[in-house]
Amino acid sequence: MDLNFTLYWFMLPLSTLVATGSMLGGIGGAAMFIPIFLIIFPLLGPEYMIASPIAAIGVALLTEAFGFTSGLIGYLRRHLIDFKVVKSLIIIAVPSAIVGSFLSHEANPDMLKIMYGILMLILTFIMLKRPSAKEKEKITTKTLAGDYSHIGHERTITDSDGNIFKYHLCHPGKGRIFTAIGGFITGLMSVGIGEIVTPQLIKQCKMPVSVAAATSVFVIIVTVAAASGTHISTLVSEGGVEAIPWHLVIFTAPGVIIGGQIGTRLQGKFSADKMEKMFGILFGIIGIAMISNVLI
Repeated sequence: MDLNFTLYWFMLPLSTLVATGSMLGGIGGAAMFIPIFLIIFPLLGPEYMIASPIAAIGVALLTEAFGFTSGLIGYLRRHLIDFKVVKSLIIIAVPSAIVGSFLSHEANPDMLKIMYGILMLILTFIMLKRPSAKEKEKITTKTLAGDYSHIGHERTITDSDGNIFKYHLCHPGKGRIFTAIGGFITGLMSVGIGEIVTPQLIKQCKMPVSVAAATSVFVIIVTVAAASGTHISTLVSEGGVEAIPWHLVIFTAPGVIIGGQIGTRLQGKFSADKMEKMFGILFGIIGIAMISNVLI
């Protein structure tokens, strides 16, 4: 297949913008790429259309994996990741994501779009109910003071600057169902694990925000990599290497890497609460648009 490798040039700056906003809003970039691929691209002309929703999901997940890599490296250097918690979550999230990835290939494309739209509406509610910056700060302060010592086993993380985080994590069994759901819908529709795991660690388990964010990023990238790998390998086995729109990936991948770095540098310069509410409202608009795209 003869590909025009300059066709999607505009996705480099757009991917950079999406990744920057995703870092500031604490969401997975795939949530933004799916509507771009499935709603905006067809409006640009038939040559821009991606073969199927499954291919769009695979590319979105692959792109998100690149985007989270830079953030993960930063957290690894700062020694903020609680690997014991990571292990307890990925042994649930990864198999669920793989199952979801396989099932998505069996789903009706229009039904998949409707389900994605419904998921966006659900995530709107979740985003708008996320703990505020003041609530996060309060939880972190109380956690470090030992106010939640009754929740579970004591954990200690010392970051690269010598800051010591002592906290008590909630019971390992708590939240497993939600983690499984998050992994499953990530494999099925490319988004969900981050939006579920992060609030769970902060609000339910009372983990310090910086440790929760770092731990969540590790869980997200492992889950997304598993889901992406499943999608890509299945697409290649069914349609060959040309089934993947590589002429799109060559612009989205570097774009999200650049955006991830910009977003990290801009952290703290914008209101996190306002960013989360903005993305929550945007998710609602995307959900309605996706459902309307099928039904109207």
